[in-house]
Amino acid sequence: MRKNNGIFVICVVLQYLCGICTTHLLINVKNQGGDILLETISSNVTEDMITLEFQRSDGTLVTQLIDFRNEVQVIKALVLGEEERGQNQYQVMCFVNHFYKTDFISSDAMSKLRQKNPGTIRIAEEDRGHSNYTMDLFLDISQSKIISNQVAILCAEAADSTYTRNEDLKQWIQRAGSSEAALTAAVKNFTTISVSQQTSNDTKLPSVTKCADTSNLWAPCTCSLELCIGWYPCGLKFCKGKSDGKKVANTYRCGIKTCKKCFIFSYYSKMKQNCLWDE
Repeated sequence: MRKNNGIFVICVVLQYLCGICTTHLLINVKNQGGDILLETISSNVTEDMITLEFQRSDGTLVTQLIDFRNEVQVIKALVLGEEERGQNQYQVMCFVNHFYKTDFISSDAMSKLRQKNPGTIRIAEEDRGHSNYTMDLFLDISQSKIISNQVAILCAEAADSTYTRNEDLKQWIQRAGSSEAALTAAVKNFTTISVSQQTSNDTKLPSVTKCADTSNLWAPCTCSLELCIGWYPCGLKFCKGKSDGKKVANTYRCGIKTCKKCFIFSYYSKMKQNCLWDE
């Protein structure tokens, strides 16, 4: 009986600790078009990561994951297809990039945020503009553990459409304990087209054009997708306390700075039919 009671106590404590380690915020955000989007922001201190998720007005589900431990950002887009245009019910793409920790507040700082007015509509204080990312590599999610354990979990539905870049690999190679050979083995160049897509007369790989510049719905091409994060905590604010003239005023944390940022990802699509929004 005592043994069973001990196991029960351990389970209760573990559930309590998990509740502490993971926190959630629900944020109402006004985008550039005036639509109100509901963002869910989760902070996991144990895994040292932050997850932000929202659904755009066109139905696209966007998930941003920040893995501080491995300096990895993953942005996943679940894009609804248009049946009248012959598209699949939905497509999932994942874009995996290196990031700098100074661009975000830490998972620990995020976990301590509290909502005084949950119904308030938020607008970011700083616009960090648009960043263009040319995704020149496919990432094999079965070997993505070398980059981050979170990639395979988040991008399970994007086995053939998870992308990264050579310049990101160069950053991750510099991490302590990283293996350049293992990182290189986990990717392949996005311009590599399988033999089955070539005719018997081909001696070279065909050039890949932009999807917007080809009329063939079944031809491979490079597509682009713009994803905007309308509100996220990007820094801490510090204020100075009152000084009595004898001692230097103390500095204390007095709030957060919020930002918005847009990403334009250019990536390889097996056929234009899967990229009809880029026209």
